[in-house]
Amino acid sequence: MLVFVLIGVTVLVFVVTMLFPIDTRALLYVHGNIRDVPKAIADAIVKYNLKAPFYVQYWGWLSQLLHGNLGWSITSNQMVTTSIATKWPYTFEIVLFAAPLIIFIGIYLGVQSAIHRNGPIDQASRLLSIVGWSLPSFFVGLLLLAVFAGVLHWFPYGGSMTMSWTTFMGNPKNHFVHYTDVDLIDGLLNGRPALTLDVIWHCVLPVATVVTIDVALLIRVMRSSMLETMSKPYITTARAKGLSNKVVIYKHARRNALIPVATLSGMLVAGLLTGLIITETVFGFGGLGQQVVRAIENLDIPFIMAYTVLTALLFVIANLIVDIMYAYIDPRIRLD
Repeated sequence: MLVFVLIGVTVLVFVVTMLFPIDTRALLYVHGNIRDVPKAIADAIVKYNLKAPFYVQYWGWLSQLLHGNLGWSITSNQMVTTSIATKWPYTFEIVLFAAPLIIFIGIYLGVQSAIHRNGPIDQASRLLSIVGWSLPSFFVGLLLLAVFAGVLHWFPYGGSMTMSWTTFMGNPKNHFVHYTDVDLIDGLLNGRPALTLDVIWHCVLPVATVVTIDVALLIRVMRSSMLETMSKPYITTARAKGLSNKVVIYKHARRNALIPVATLSGMLVAGLLTGLIITETVFGFGGLGQQVVRAIENLDIPFIMAYTVLTALLFVIANLIVDIMYAYIDPRIRLD
């Protein structure tokens, strides 16, 4: 089923590209180190039969896609795969911190809110979720920048690291090896913990922005699911058997209430990995989201198509992982 979803996405994306001029579509097939782009476009039109019927062109493009050739990006003036591989690590650094925080805080506050229904904790959690879900991410980001960077000077105004570290990494004499292209990890692997700490320092405000916005929905869903679960007959039976309130809540109620939260968490993480367009733009983080904005502005069709397919792939993988998690959360699902 998931394979058919991916195929459907590729068909839909390719149909949309057929509305563009043939020269623009030819960029999808250009690969390698290009010096003469017009000549490469002309050659691609002939080589890949771009004047042929739709199904012939689609199969040619799909074959290139399966071989890892996503075309030439006019925005970054390099292969799309290279452009994505260069930008995605910056997005990953934010997601690496934001995703666990969103899931942990969302589940914890959702459970506490349900346990202490209509109490101070519940009111505070509901207020937090309403405010977080109502405010646009650019406003939260600018507010955090104004307070913690502009007034208190605790954090930098933007960027993914201090300029001195960028210079250091770019100097061949320093022998800095990009093992993973994730500066957060490469700093440790190269014996430069100060670089890792600098990256973390730059990640604090973007992560705080993402967590503030996305945790709001998770709190509400967890609270609602927990309240529904606690009203089930088996919870009443568990209490009647003399089980402690702690065992009833955390062993029985919470585990069963996690099923809808697991689905939402998977979708949230997949969405974060596809790029934080507004957050990265506000903080000048230079990740995949910011590159998407540039690609749209320049009508960079190969990059936009690759990004769309990548997004679909991430959501399909997230759905698969969530389905596997269901069996762990609720063992009864294994019998179906």
